[in-house]
Amino acid sequence: MSKMLMKGILASAVLAALVGCNSDDDVKVPTTCAEAGSECKIFTVLHTNDNHGRFWENKDGEYGMAARKALIDQIRAEVSANGGESILLSGGDINTGVPESDLQDAIPDFIGMNEIRYDAMAVGNHEFDNPLAVLDSQRSIAKFPMLAANIYHADGTTRYFEPYKVFNINGVRIAVIGLTTEDTAKLGNPEYISDIVFTDPTTEVAKVIAEIKANNEADLIFATTHMGHYEDGKHGSNAPGDVAMARALNEGDLHAVIGGHSQNPVCMEPGSNEYADFKPGDDCLPDMQNGTYIMQAHEWGKYVGRADFEYFNGKLNLASYKLIPVNLKKTVEDAAGNKTKVYIGEEIVPDADLKQLLKYYQDRGQGQLSEVIAETDARLEGDRSIVRGEQTNLGRLIAEAQRTKVNADFSVMNSGGVRASIDAGDISYRDVLTVQPFGNMVTLNTLTGAEVADYLSTVATFQRGSGAYAQITGVKMTVDCAASTVDISEINGETFAADSSYTFTVPSYNAAGGDGYPKLESVQTGYVDAEVLYTYFKDKGMIVAADYAPVGDIIYTNSNSVLGCELN
Repeated sequence: MSKMLMKGILASAVLAALVGCNSDDDVKVPTTCAEAGSECKIFTVLHTNDNHGRFWENKDGEYGMAARKALIDQIRAEVSANGGESILLSGGDINTGVPESDLQDAIPDFIGMNEIRYDAMAVGNHEFDNPLAVLDSQRSIAKFPMLAANIYHADGTTRYFEPYKVFNINGVRIAVIGLTTEDTAKLGNPEYISDIVFTDPTTEVAKVIAEIKANNEADLIFATTHMGHYEDGKHGSNAPGDVAMARALNEGDLHAVIGGHSQNPVCMEPGSNEYADFKPGDDCLPDMQNGTYIMQAHEWGKYVGRADFEYFNGKLNLASYKLIPVNLKKTVEDAAGNKTKVYIGEEIVPDADLKQLLKYYQDRGQGQLSEVIAETDARLEGDRSIVRGEQTNLGRLIAEAQRTKVNADFSVMNSGGVRASIDAGDISYRDVLTVQPFGNMVTLNTLTGAEVADYLSTVATFQRGSGAYAQITGVKMTVDCAASTVDISEINGETFAADSSYTFTVPSYNAAGGDGYPKLESVQTGYVDAEVLYTYFKDKGMIVAADYAPVGDIIYTNSNSVLGCELN
């Protein structure tokens, strides 16, 4: 063939190609799901987190697993009718928070999750509130995987849980990686996790993502995490959470995070790193960091998060997102001043079969919990958002009960161990177990004055907002937050002396290093915290809340707040 002929053929081919590109038959790259047609795969991610024993509805008929199941079944049916499929994920912390659940090792909660048909859950730090035998039993009950890529046996090479699982959702292969806050090493009960190693989640997720990619196992990579969402990544004394992790990865490596741990609704102001002023029933925009959607549905099953996704052209698009209230109510007042509670949104009729099943466990957990043991003339404040940021009457009452029990000079109580408030009126055993559900022992410790000053220089300077924030009684001191030092003037009403000897109480959890507290060579008193509080209430009979109010014993300096150390 001549060179001239070859050139002619090539020219004709190029011309034909150009004509084809300009023809009406040209294949356009779709920019919407509608344009993509059957090539667009739609699916829905449903999620909850931080269940904390709330298998049963509260006294106002809010949340509860039976209503949660009814809502999720309804959404699944709707998604299926529209040609999609669903996956249901949990951000962990199934354990600890409600006596009826705690007394039964959260068995009703895991049974409820089975009935609702969860697909996977992250392992939360409160999964380690009980001996590992209890956790292993829960895992055997669960009909879904408990995922944690960064939890290892003591050998540091064998994972305790599956790191991830791949799901085929409407033709899309989705790998779900489980991750747990590295703070579990100090938040988990040291007595139960001595043979467990918690590694850096960000390092671990990068390794797992590389493995998934190398094996071509998934089209999309999600994470279900129990790490916490902190506005603009500002995590204070907490370990870095979802935002910091997403920012540390290569953009596009992790498509979405379904989170937990910080127990907040992650709803952002558009185009910012700031939280929106979200109220139940409001629109919600999840966070987006470095190409990763980040979502969290507050706590206790108050909401079911619903993320409707579209996947085409190898790209993921969030079509809509909602935090759907589960029978949450608001108080309304009529013209005559009468107040009533009404549903926010439509009432969800609880699933009858699941409610009947769970009623057995609810009734079983009743009985002795209803015993009235004391009375309080005003609210004893233990709300998470308050007790972790300032000295409160309930935090100080618990500390005082523990030091009174063993006649110690002073007492330290971590705020993370105060789990609820007690309203004015009767106090029941149920209230005690709700406030102190962990079953920690009270320890007695003896240090010199100089050693006490060193100890409190660490403990009293933990930042506000952390469960490590200390409620302290029996000490008068000035805390320099910037220098991390304390200047003690009195202990137990006596002038402080560096060469004197002092005794104090601290929960066994903290004495063993929990919450980052210095480890102590403690005397185990044998007294369980809830039992100490129960006895204190019963002996007192009448609690005058003002007797435990903060009285200016602790002064914080070089801080953004007078209530505690706040440096960022």
